[in-house]
Amino acid sequence: MGQRPKVLTPDQSPAHRFGYTLREFRDARGYSLRGLAKETFMSHSKLQKWEDGTRFPKYRREVESVDSLLQAGGVLVDLWERLRSDVSAVSASSHVSVSAPHVSEASIGLASAASQQAASDHEGIFVPARLRDGSVVFVALDRRAMLRGGVGLGAAAAFGVATPAAADSGVVESLKRPARSAAAYSGTPVEHLKLARRLLIDNDNLLGPRHAVAAVREHIDAIKDLRREAKGVDRQALMELQTQYAEFASWLYQDLGDFESAEFWLDRAFQWSHTVGDGDLTSYVMARKAQLAGEKRDLVDVVDLAEAAQRMARPRSRLAAVARTYESYGHALRGEATDSERAIDDVRNALDRVSSDTTPWGVWLNEQYVDVHRAQGLEVLGKHAEAAEVFTNAIKALPEGYHRDRGVYLARAAVAHAGAGSPEEAAAVGLQALTVAKDTGSGRIMRELVRLDRSLVPWQRQPEVSAFRENFDAVLAHEA
Repeated sequence: MGQRPKVLTPDQSPAHRFGYTLREFRDARGYSLRGLAKETFMSHSKLQKWEDGTRFPKYRREVESVDSLLQAGGVLVDLWERLRSDVSAVSASSHVSVSAPHVSEASIGLASAASQQAASDHEGIFVPARLRDGSVVFVALDRRAMLRGGVGLGAAAAFGVATPAAADSGVVESLKRPARSAAAYSGTPVEHLKLARRLLIDNDNLLGPRHAVAAVREHIDAIKDLRREAKGVDRQALMELQTQYAEFASWLYQDLGDFESAEFWLDRAFQWSHTVGDGDLTSYVMARKAQLAGEKRDLVDVVDLAEAAQRMARPRSRLAAVARTYESYGHALRGEATDSERAIDDVRNALDRVSSDTTPWGVWLNEQYVDVHRAQGLEVLGKHAEAAEVFTNAIKALPEGYHRDRGVYLARAAVAHAGAGSPEEAAAVGLQALTVAKDTGSGRIMRELVRLDRSLVPWQRQPEVSAFRENFDAVLAHEA
């Protein structure tokens, strides 16, 4: 079994004691930290924080996974069980302590920073919070601490956060999951999992990411189990499906506002797509990287990633047009209005040609999708009235069932109306978007509504604006 872990002195924190033992077992089994992360489907940064004692594991199922892989014989699980009560005892009460004079791009960007600390891989929850000065920021709140301190329960309920009891119950059930076998399926496992993915995608747009993300992670584990015994074309098909699920996991985390996890799963999908050898899939994942960069308003990477995706895509293909769409928004973010409009015109002119493309990727590229991205570009370029009009027309053309997407477009249209000096219209449309946000838990919608809340401050005494801000305030956590 190798060298036994040393016992640390009592003055070490519980997290440091656990991290030291984990590192001893990892070294004894010959795993690098990145190798362990790859085998357990966890992020490298998370395991690093476990080992250096800056973070204590939240969930037993994750500790069991590491314990099993390192052949620790239950030592890590037993140690975690003994130490977690000590960790809970010293945890600080949940108070929103972020201070900012107003909501700025930097404070909205706390979504990314806080997710690195507490929201990645379900370690915590991430909610918008109203500070005493009236501004709104995104903060990471621990579930149990939130229940102890009573902070943000309304916001947590509005966005579908499970209570600790429910969360722990889910963990127990996941631990009962038996090893998968291909013989367990009436048809082929690949067809079963393809259908499940299709249903999860539909569920995502109707109900939002919070209902789908756990199932997607579970299905990735199932595919990994099945690959252990699969051979030949079946193994290849499972690897391709695993890549598709990883890309979908990235999308769900992106919609939740957890950009770190979104990037993690996109990186996995990009790596696995090369293993599969599917050029279209690899091109699509690269285009998604450009889209995520745009979502983060990354002025450096978004255009470069979009151009790289176009070089990888088949010439004059649908995926090349998809990447060109994201390039257009990147140019707008950089203030390059002419380049942005030229790119959108190129995509619009290509729609008829690419409609017959047989690739399964980017099939949603249509006139409404292009219009929405054009409106996004117009809004960041300061052409608010034009952007609001384009958003409104695109929303009317959306098919039924696109509930979450409609909410995102409504929220962005509301921001554009406010920018155009139409506060009543902005507040009315914002209320509609807020309803969808509460239905789906979409972080993308909430980020836009935070911007709307800020932009409506000059008109806060108007009845319509007051009604929106009152309803918006009701779903926020509040500084204690």
